[in-house]
Amino acid sequence: MDDALSETEMSGMLQHLSDCPDCANRDTSIRRALLIFRNLPAVQPSANFAARLNARIRHLHNAEHIASLHRGPSLGSFAAAAAALVAVGFFAVSAFDWDEPSRSLALEPVLATAPMATPPLVTSTYVASASAGTPVWSAAMFAEQVPLHFLNADVR
Repeated sequence: MDDALSETEMSGMLQHLSDCPDCANRDTSIRRALLIFRNLPAVQPSANFAARLNARIRHLHNAEHIASLHRGPSLGSFAAAAAALVAVGFFAVSAFDWDEPSRSLALEPVLATAPMATPPLVTSTYVASASAGTPVWSAAMFAEQVPLHFLNADVR
């Protein structure tokens, strides 16, 4: 189409187009569109096109300028209104003493007490007086092994 391919690449593409019907249809539609585009007459603007275009641009610029004048309050206006509301609120609170709780509604403090706990069934004195209980079997095993220790001591 635009002579961008070498002869070997062009022959490869033509071979592919003969084998692939989808690519062949696509190539045909592109070639037809380019043929139509190349045969269109040249477009020439009218004689007063530039003057009309400049007048339209000036009109749009003036319309934007007028619209910017009627946009509404700015961010500074909102900040000033917020500061005024805070100041009015501060003066209202300080004038009516709303920051201090009312003393007439204060109730007497209530002290909560826990009920007496029941004494434990086993006291620490009882536990201290009980025997820890040494098992008898360990003493019996030690007594059985004593003669072996004496025998080993004599042999050495």
